[in-house]
Amino acid sequence: MLSRSSFTSLVVGVFAVYVAHTCWVMYGIVYTRPCPAAADGATGGCVWPYLARRPKLQLSVYTTTRSSIGAESSIDLVLNVEDFDIESKFERTVNVSVPKKTRNNGTLYAFVFLHHAGILPWHDGKQVHIVSPLTTYMVPKPEEINLLTGESATQQIEAEKQTSALDEPVSHWRSRLTLNVMVEDFVFDGSSLPADVHRYMKMVQLGKTVHYLPILFIDQLSNRVKDLMVINRSTTELPLTVSYDKISLGKLRFWIHMQDAVYSLQQFGFSEKDADEVKGIFVDTNLYFLALTFFVAAFHLLFDFLAFKNDISFWKKKRSMIGMSTKAVLWRCFSTVVIFLFLLDEQTSLLVLIPAGIGAVIELWKVKKALKMTIKWQGLRPKFQFGAYNDSEKKTEEYDAQAMKYLSYLLYPLCIGGAAYSLLNVKYKSWYSWLINSFVNGVYAFGFLFMLPQLFVNYKMKSVAHLPWKAFTYKAFNTFIDDIFAFIITMPTSHRLACFRDDVVFLVYLYQRWLYPVDKSRVNEYGESYEEKSKKKLIENN
Repeated sequence: MLSRSSFTSLVVGVFAVYVAHTCWVMYGIVYTRPCPAAADGATGGCVWPYLARRPKLQLSVYTTTRSSIGAESSIDLVLNVEDFDIESKFERTVNVSVPKKTRNNGTLYAFVFLHHAGILPWHDGKQVHIVSPLTTYMVPKPEEINLLTGESATQQIEAEKQTSALDEPVSHWRSRLTLNVMVEDFVFDGSSLPADVHRYMKMVQLGKTVHYLPILFIDQLSNRVKDLMVINRSTTELPLTVSYDKISLGKLRFWIHMQDAVYSLQQFGFSEKDADEVKGIFVDTNLYFLALTFFVAAFHLLFDFLAFKNDISFWKKKRSMIGMSTKAVLWRCFSTVVIFLFLLDEQTSLLVLIPAGIGAVIELWKVKKALKMTIKWQGLRPKFQFGAYNDSEKKTEEYDAQAMKYLSYLLYPLCIGGAAYSLLNVKYKSWYSWLINSFVNGVYAFGFLFMLPQLFVNYKMKSVAHLPWKAFTYKAFNTFIDDIFAFIITMPTSHRLACFRDDVVFLVYLYQRWLYPVDKSRVNEYGESYEEKSKKKLIENN
């Protein structure tokens, strides 16, 4: 059986291998080996870029309700860029006619053609094209109202109700179409074409050499939920913003892999909103910051695991509540469960929701340990029994109650006043939503005050030996990592501010650890003192 230290070393080792492997895979994605024969001037086995011939090109965007077209029939030309310059970026907004079939929850497709100037796409043998749906299906955001007056926050819901019930997915319009063309004059090795780029390549034989036509790419990661518009039966035209920018080969390959990863998440059950949170990480940051995000996320995952592991180990062995604030444990459990319910109600990213759920389960278990609770089942009815506290634990409870008494004079009026203010001035989806928001606003705004009883107990006992410092250390690392995550992952503003609030509390804990030196006669977090352990070892040796 592995000891705790060897198990932690094993986890850290596996983590290091994972990071190294991921870096190697990422290097393999962004770096593509060129054709070796091209350096010697040979043409055999190489695939050359058609764009190196500098052809005069034209960009055309059509819309149709069919997923495939064979000729110029039942299609609408919405954008035509003559004398298209692949090096120049642009953004244009056009109005697109919405067919009746699309207004009745049908799909509308965009066909993007890159072809020779002056020639219709279907008459050009060297044209390239790509297809993308301009519609998607998603459950509309629930209506928010003032719970006292019934006033709606928006009138758009009335139009949505004509199409479908609020709990059913309806057709939404993608108002952005982002196009890229790979502009590098890169010579590929025909015997080892990258599989990711190969499916976007169209090759032609020109004399004795093989050329690949311009690689046209639609950036699906730029399609964000915030840009979606509900399509109702009265809609006849909708705006479409077409933007273009050149792209390098390395970034193109990376973007293809990221789009495939997001698609896989959706196949595994991630909703459009969950996938949108992942898209935001890639789209809203540059590649260097994205690399930093990866390392931050990896270390956050590692410290989360180690903090959970040490926290469970600490409470599993704990036999005494001396020096531990029971009120602080109960509050942390309550606040963690409320935060989880709030994040669930706000449909927050699973990247935030899953760790919050695991933390809530652990906090519930810790309450059971702190209250010395045992559950006995009498048939289907549970019976709860609570253990007794010794004199030292009762002394701790006195300090705890004293701290809570002073704290309640400040905390309760603030929470009640905040809940009343939000009821009068803020719109919510339901009374449940208001209740959860009121609780969570109290937790976020004043929750750190409930950590003060533990600080007060530490002050009265002039000791911090009873605290789980290993778990605290990992949580401290994660707290500062959360500060970085607060700017990367989409989350409610109150949750973002709470990340910075925890920094102050951990700094106070660290100050107390420095202020109160170790006293070997005091009991530690497991209810034992160093002197008692030394006596036990001496007796065992004799």
